[in-house]
Amino acid sequence: MVDEIKVVSIIGIGFMGKQIVEKSADKNYSIRMYDANPEGFDKYTRKIARRKRIKKVSGDVSFHDTIAEAVKDADLIIEAIPEKLDLKKEIFSEIDKFAPPHAIIATNSSSIPVSKLEDSVKRKDKVLNIHFYHLTVSPMADIMRGSGTSDDTFQKGKNWVESIDITPLIVKKECFGFVFNRIWRAIKKESLKIWAGGHADFEVVDQAWKIYTGMGHGPFTLMDQVGLDVVWDIEMSYYNESGDPNDKPPKALKEMVDNGELGRKSGKGFYTY
Repeated sequence: MVDEIKVVSIIGIGFMGKQIVEKSADKNYSIRMYDANPEGFDKYTRKIARRKRIKKVSGDVSFHDTIAEAVKDADLIIEAIPEKLDLKKEIFSEIDKFAPPHAIIATNSSSIPVSKLEDSVKRKDKVLNIHFYHLTVSPMADIMRGSGTSDDTFQKGKNWVESIDITPLIVKKECFGFVFNRIWRAIKKESLKIWAGGHADFEVVDQAWKIYTGMGHGPFTLMDQVGLDVVWDIEMSYYNESGDPNDKPPKALKEMVDNGELGRKSGKGFYTY
């Protein structure tokens, strides 16, 4: 375990939050969890309870009804909620209010620099971007400073990421989208344009990607795994940042989201599950 980081709180137990919980618990960190969706959270807590009995998950894992309870003894808090700037600011402020003074607050945002959130907290020296990728497929995480992040905070965050067997991708200078996510975003953006523009079916795009890369899944399969609502929010954050019409995601994607076609988690997205 990293010195001084023993208790890790995860705020938001969605696609990525679950993976962060399990990676951290397996390395004997004490885990505190909170999620605003009671139904999905209850289902996951039952799964974790079964896993602890059957597979002997190491570490102390607990579930909480409020953010205040989930962060009160934390050394590191990872915010992993939807990609909405105002919501993230609200949650950062609440975390800052109830977390111990020494605690580091990190965002798992897929695109938003923590510098856009840091005005919501008093501890501007203790904030970070730690953006995780699909940890069973791509065990890596972007790590980036805010405008006032201390060297100590950055080093502790980097050491913790390494301690759970994740490779840190160090961002030397702030940028929107970080390292690999910026590359993936270019692929995702063009894939969506090909599909929405009627230039080729999404299955053909996935087929081309799998043949070229040798990977077992294509861009549309991965978007289904992440959740099309999450993809929409991420793409809109890029568009809101640039104001460039070329960055605006296609209306056809929003129609799918509005119809509840969110990908694997809803049973239907680009593919049917």
